[in-house]
Amino acid sequence: MTRISTAQAFDSALQQLQRRQTELSESQQQLTTGKRVNRASDDPTAAARAERALASVSRVEANQRAVDASKALMSMTESALGDSAELLQRARELLIAAGSGSNGDAQRQAIALDLRGIRDQLLSIANRSDGADGFLFGGQGSSQAPFIDAPGAVQYRGTAGQSQAAGHEQLPITLDGGATWLAARTGNGIFETRVNTSAGNAWIDAGSVIDPASLTGSTYEIQFTDTAGTITYSVLRDGVATAQANVAYQPGKAIQIDGMAVTVTGTPANGDEFELRPSSSTLSVFDMLDKAVADLSTGSKRNSQIAQDSVMNLRNIDQAMTRLSSARSDVGGLLNRIDGVTDRNEGLDLQGRTERSNAEDLDMVHAISDFQSRQSGYDAALKSYSMVQRLSLFQYLNN
Repeated sequence: MTRISTAQAFDSALQQLQRRQTELSESQQQLTTGKRVNRASDDPTAAARAERALASVSRVEANQRAVDASKALMSMTESALGDSAELLQRARELLIAAGSGSNGDAQRQAIALDLRGIRDQLLSIANRSDGADGFLFGGQGSSQAPFIDAPGAVQYRGTAGQSQAAGHEQLPITLDGGATWLAARTGNGIFETRVNTSAGNAWIDAGSVIDPASLTGSTYEIQFTDTAGTITYSVLRDGVATAQANVAYQPGKAIQIDGMAVTVTGTPANGDEFELRPSSSTLSVFDMLDKAVADLSTGSKRNSQIAQDSVMNLRNIDQAMTRLSSARSDVGGLLNRIDGVTDRNEGLDLQGRTERSNAEDLDMVHAISDFQSRQSGYDAALKSYSMVQRLSLFQYLNN
């Protein structure tokens, strides 16, 4: 009975010592890592909460990488559009100068060379790389420069639309180059004035809308007749005569037609004809500049022709600037949206990290107190085991 009781005492003391040592080791690990849950077995429920929180943080980080990519590329795009706006403003100043009657053919041709240089710079901007084998205006993808300077006109060979960042927010990383550079509104944006025939010394302005409700969307011709020095005009709508027939012409006085007003200046010749047609989204920035260069490069023009060229070219460049400005505003709106998405992601990231921390992080004050308590328990168990080890029959007889 004594042998069995002594063995039990030894085993009990040893088990107590091992348990205390394990608890102390766990406390040491927690203090070292700063985490209450280091293994799933420590607290299965808290470990599951921490794992879900970690997965949420990982998703937010992946989405934010896509957001950051969109922001970087849209910032580059906004910068490119800003550069183009500066170039077009310079081109507009040159066109205003070219319309001055004091310039001769040589001066206009020199201005044409400057415009050609600006046009080439704009083409370079339209083909600007994103720095990663892509193009800012490549649309839904282009393995090569999206714009090609083909004979007759610059062509877009990208794919219409926008590429999106790989995230749930559907943020763009490119712009549709065709819609940006080749789709400005013709005319004044509502209707377009054209010269069908001009043998006299008259020109027509870009026109304006005076009553939007009266617009019909039809095409009108203003035909001039010179009868023994008396100049009159008649208006046709889609080729059919209107009530405005043989109206006395007064130079510089607005002609009002179904909500539109245009002004013809100078002296028209018999048979001269001007046209008004609905505007369309077909004006190319590059074609517009090509036309201006061609107009300025042609010499021996009448003053009325120079004035007409100036009116048309300034009207066109204003529409091109409006289109690019609108695209830049859209990009600015996207950048504001991206900032908002970033703020939301930061909030979700903080929420996920807080949830993970609540699930597995250690209360350091409580942990230190617990460690000290377990250390005291371990010391007590060690002393108890030491006393049991000395308990034997020989030691008893010696005493």
